[in-house]
Amino acid sequence: MEKCYPATPKCPNPFIHVVKLTKAQRIKGLVLGSFLFPVRVFLAGFFFLIMWPIASLRMVGLSEEQRSRPVTGWRRWLYHSVVRTLSRAVFFSLGFLWMKVKGRRADLKEAPMLVVAPHSGFLDMLVLCPTELATVVSRSENQSLPVIGALLEFNQSVIVSRKDPESRKNAVSQLVERLTSNGYWPQMLMFPEGTTTNGQALIKFKPGAFVAGMPVQPVLLRYPNKLDTVRWTYKGSTWLDAVWHTTSQLYTNMTVEFLPVYKPSEEEKENPELYADNVQKLMARALGVPATDYVMEGGIPVRKLGGLSLPLESPAKEMLTLLHSDGLTAAQVAQARHRMLERCRAASGSKVSVDELHSILSLSDRQTTTHVCGLFSKDDSVDLTQIYISLSALTDPENLEELLHFVFPLFDSSGEGSLSAEQLSELMGALLGVPQRHTAELYEAACTDGRLTEGNLLHVLTSHPTYGRALSGHLLGEEAGLRLSDTPLANGNNNNSSNNKKLD
Repeated sequence: MEKCYPATPKCPNPFIHVVKLTKAQRIKGLVLGSFLFPVRVFLAGFFFLIMWPIASLRMVGLSEEQRSRPVTGWRRWLYHSVVRTLSRAVFFSLGFLWMKVKGRRADLKEAPMLVVAPHSGFLDMLVLCPTELATVVSRSENQSLPVIGALLEFNQSVIVSRKDPESRKNAVSQLVERLTSNGYWPQMLMFPEGTTTNGQALIKFKPGAFVAGMPVQPVLLRYPNKLDTVRWTYKGSTWLDAVWHTTSQLYTNMTVEFLPVYKPSEEEKENPELYADNVQKLMARALGVPATDYVMEGGIPVRKLGGLSLPLESPAKEMLTLLHSDGLTAAQVAQARHRMLERCRAASGSKVSVDELHSILSLSDRQTTTHVCGLFSKDDSVDLTQIYISLSALTDPENLEELLHFVFPLFDSSGEGSLSAEQLSELMGALLGVPQRHTAELYEAACTDGRLTEGNLLHVLTSHPTYGRALSGHLLGEEAGLRLSDTPLANGNNNNSSNNKKLD
């Protein structure tokens, strides 16, 4: 299956999901949910509370050395069967009365790793029942959760802190050790997408499940229901929506399909990224959905192109929509850009508070300013240069040369007319609206005799087959290249380009 790049009807944005209900369905859900929701949540909580001490008992009396080895003997067959039965009871309580299983689960020697997709939400964990509670990989934050922490210890899960590079390194070592143990450790299960989606496309698989170069068994999850209620995503439905809508149904169907074991080639064993991509394509074909290069990076949905991270939803485009909703005209947006430029030139630092940004934008609603700030920053201050660059690239994309001429000196701190690799990453992050962490290929393509000059960078960004495509698709295309003259902001005025030149 071919890779999809722009988020189009053919290749939809997998990070947005909204449960669409008719009026009759809303009434039915409200009536059923008012009774079923509290009863089902109570029963699920009850079974969880029973599991808590039983899961904890499995490790009682074991030394640290014994805990570092797979649990065997009576501790395994006794507690394992009880927790598996109670796990099924939890999901039965939530409305998963039946579960259809297709295909045959491979044994441990055939495939030490099960890779499951698409990942829709925490209700996917029902797949652990037909996989005999396979060992999972979990975030370190989950260890502190009631019940969940005990179940992770029971499962002898691989724990990883996403914020700690050393923890990630140790987790990879553990994975390789377990997957190559020749049956010493139990079978493992991973969701290689690494985050939840709406299931309409498979996002790029992370290579963790494939680093050991061992055979994997692809496992497909489907929810063949009239209402797609189980998913919670980056935007749209939340986990609470998923619980409410799912428990408000009389029952929810789930199908687990085990595909044939995938044995990697020698090339795939040497290249986990290639291995992951090929398994992703195979699973996408079986599901009948696109295989994309979309990923969640730094909490932002992006697509990858030549190492660059291109946001599926441009922060600048969303900002422009917010400015319009607050009543700003095209001329007022241009004036706000001019004030940003003057502020960047006048002050040594370009970080501004929400209050200062509110004054620069001249918005009537401070909440809109807070929202704008949140598009570009996770704290209470924002880099005004980044906002100016992103907004300018969006509203006047044809003047990339002039914009780059203004931007380049801002990142050339030495004043030598050349950027370092780190400075290039910062410049591209400001231009594209999201942080850029993998610009080594671009740096190499734009360098001449060890120097990355403004002229070389402009040439690569406009004529290179990969990076020219990135800029034209992101800044000029329909996905994010929202021209000001095509928006309600234009107010019938199509001469903003010339106005902006004068302001800048």
